Amino acid sequence: MSELIELRYALDTLYFLLCGVLVMWMAAGFAMLEAGLVRAKNTAEILTKNVALFAIASTLYLTVGYQLMYGGDAGGILPNIGFLLGAENTTDAVLAGGDAPYYANRADFFFQVVFVATAMSIVSGAVAERMKLWAFLAFAVVMTAFIYPLSGYWTWGGGWLAALGYHDYAGSGIVHLAGAAAAFAGVLVLGPRRGKYGKRGEVFAIPGANMPLATLGTLILWMGWFGFNGGSELKISDIGSANNVAQVLVNTNASAAGGVLGALILARLWFRKADLTMTLNGALAGLVAITADPLSPSAAGAAAIGMVGGLMTVVAIVMLDRCRLDDPVGAMSVHGVAGIWGVLAVPLSNPETTFGMQFVGGVAIFAWVFCASLAVWWLLKSVMGIRVSAAHEYEGVDVAECGLEAYPEFRLEHR
Repeated sequence: MSELIELRYALDTLYFLLCGVLVMWMAAGFAMLEAGLVRAKNTAEILTKNVALFAIASTLYLTVGYQLMYGGDAGGILPNIGFLLGAENTTDAVLAGGDAPYYANRADFFFQVVFVATAMSIVSGAVAERMKLWAFLAFAVVMTAFIYPLSGYWTWGGGWLAALGYHDYAGSGIVHLAGAAAAFAGVLVLGPRRGKYGKRGEVFAIPGANMPLATLGTLILWMGWFGFNGGSELKISDIGSANNVAQVLVNTNASAAGGVLGALILARLWFRKADLTMTLNGALAGLVAITADPLSPSAAGAAAIGMVGGLMTVVAIVMLDRCRLDDPVGAMSVHGVAGIWGVLAVPLSNPETTFGMQFVGGVAIFAWVFCASLAVWWLLKSVMGIRVSAAHEYEGVDVAECGLEAYPEFRLEHR
């Protein structure tokens, strides 16, 4: 019997870790998506941000964030900060298990840390092409160490939203809406790219440099999402869990496909063209929308949830542009609007939840992350500045921030 228990433990741990690796692979997806949707002169900097933010998230969540997220009392509002004041609650003790909650172990930490990096990656694309690299990285420190872990404690850490009954299987609100809220605050403080909007309200398209890269990034994210949602079942070693994982993966794929079809059809009807960028964002919107509960719906229901998410995202991208909120990759629409929809769609197929519970959870997460992020962005703007100069923005932030260009042979063309 003990050998069987050890085998199940090993299988569950291996499954958990491999799903974490898949989610880490999403960092490559975000990097490629953003590199494809920005201009060539800003590519090296966006890639640097994506690599550096993952390292910052891994380090800050290890030293601070994980303990904040899982170190508080059940039903509480504020997590335990005793370890910050010198109490004997070290990271090693938390990761080893001991008296910590059941899931407080090294495998869970690895799975959770890649979620933190995902939330921060959402911010990267929305503020692309005009933000200072070091200002962005400074914000990443605060976001991954404190802002995200606090609302994470409210939900997955057993805090007051969990006690209320808020349901978010893999993080439509906890991860994606949080990332979009932080991005929204940053965009408000930062302002749009120069040349994006005219004085009479015109909106000028600024095409990305590499659509094949953007498409590759989307497909990598689609693949990584199977780990994102599938790993959130937490185990696979019994029949019930194995069946749940299968249902989650089927629904995740169906919702992404529904998002593609919804965005593609609406773009064709609205713009008279099959817009690739809208189609790619439709896939991501479907993935974000189903993440709140990829287990309860039928496959057809998941496809419908994804299709609505895709439709809403196309509309949101256009509306945000009309409001002069410049988001080069559509991150606020994909992760914010589709994230809200995903959270509110849970009661449609899950009788254990209510619209009231879900609404309160979504509002609380958005309000906390937005207000805290807005304060941090304003502080950074006052202390070190967050926007590159007009000259550097014109030349491209690659040279100004990184001292090199991603496509040096295009030097004369992009200036």
